[in-house]
Amino acid sequence: MDIKFLQKIKLPNKPGIYLFKKNGEILYIGKATSLKDRVKSYFGKDLMQARGPLLVDLILKADKINWQETDSVLEALILEANLIKKYQPKYNTKEKSDKSFNYVCITKEELPKVILLRERKLLGIHNYEFQAVFGPFPNGNQLREALKIIRKIFPFFDEKRGTKGRDEFYKQIKLTPLNSIENKNNIKNIKLLFEGKKKKILKNLNKKMKEYAKNQEFEKAGEIKRQIFALKHINDVALIKGNNFADNKIFDPAPFFGRRKGDKVGPSDTKILLSAKLFKIEAYDVAHMSGKNMVGVMVFVENGELKKDKYRKFSARGGSAFGGKTILNTNRPNDVGALAEILERRFAHTEWEFPDLIVVDGGIAQKNVALKILNKLNIAIPVVSVIKDEKHKPKAINGNVNIIKKYKKEILLANNEAHRFAISYHKNMRTKTFLKK
Repeated sequence: MDIKFLQKIKLPNKPGIYLFKKNGEILYIGKATSLKDRVKSYFGKDLMQARGPLLVDLILKADKINWQETDSVLEALILEANLIKKYQPKYNTKEKSDKSFNYVCITKEELPKVILLRERKLLGIHNYEFQAVFGPFPNGNQLREALKIIRKIFPFFDEKRGTKGRDEFYKQIKLTPLNSIENKNNIKNIKLLFEGKKKKILKNLNKKMKEYAKNQEFEKAGEIKRQIFALKHINDVALIKGNNFADNKIFDPAPFFGRRKGDKVGPSDTKILLSAKLFKIEAYDVAHMSGKNMVGVMVFVENGELKKDKYRKFSARGGSAFGGKTILNTNRPNDVGALAEILERRFAHTEWEFPDLIVVDGGIAQKNVALKILNKLNIAIPVVSVIKDEKHKPKAINGNVNIIKKYKKEILLANNEAHRFAISYHKNMRTKTFLKK
């Protein structure tokens, strides 16, 4: 197979899994943040030097590539593990070290726990009986990050349950169930998620939410709504940032649960969150005059270019899109409250693509409220704030140092454009209000 074959197929720029095949036999299964970029990387001129002879052997043998899109990187990780277990491709083999593949295990107890075990420990363990085991997962770090994401949606007990003080703390920050009924429901949904049945989870949750609403149990209905929102847009920046998403390293072909002598080949390439190629920024600003005609805007910058078709305007309503509580009094200035409302309304639109970075105009207060809203919605997006001097000129940027260093120019561009757009929108609103009098 050569680059000409790749040019004939149209791979999407979306997460998913891909399969190298020969005569219908699956040789290798991998996952990708971007199927298009990931598969293309196998056909680079420096393939031998960067990847080694075994990968070259794989590419030469393969005569077909199949792929399947997923809604998120997390789901690609789960699907990859399920397919590796089902087909056991000979190029998806273990590392030469004493390490082994990782498994997610759900214990068989009155209050089941979700624990992570390596294969060698799983085969020799006698402490637990398991009702379900999912895997193998080649990358332990990614799996741990995946479980963190899942735990925010469906809180569960882990192997440290019973530790003094820890249980109550984890309950307060909503990482463990409040009771046995919640635990049972969450375990059921976690099993369905690892079985690749997200649609069934959403169907069940929607049914449950309607039942709660019908019975006027609005707090419970709101919690279900939060879970549905999180599932519909699983934000898995943590799975991409700084991790080797090279799918798996290629080693000597061997039986799936066996091992052969052979040298590990060179490191595979890394997909970094801070890749300028796909970096998208949303910037927010609020404008008003002594609290009147308060408005907010969102501007969009992609690869350092303004994307005006993705700009959005918000007229402050004085309410929260998710909790029903008033967080903004529009009769007096409240930039922080307005920003909170705008962010909640923006992220209610799950059909809009999510950015890699959020820029807010203001100081620590604005940055903290943005992070608070994102955390409430289980969305992991970095936030930076642009601090201005008395002449409203940027004097400092608060946030992740590495992001600021790499994207300072784009951050300031986005912030400046958000300020311009907010002032323009506010003036228009003010004029309309004046003409109505």
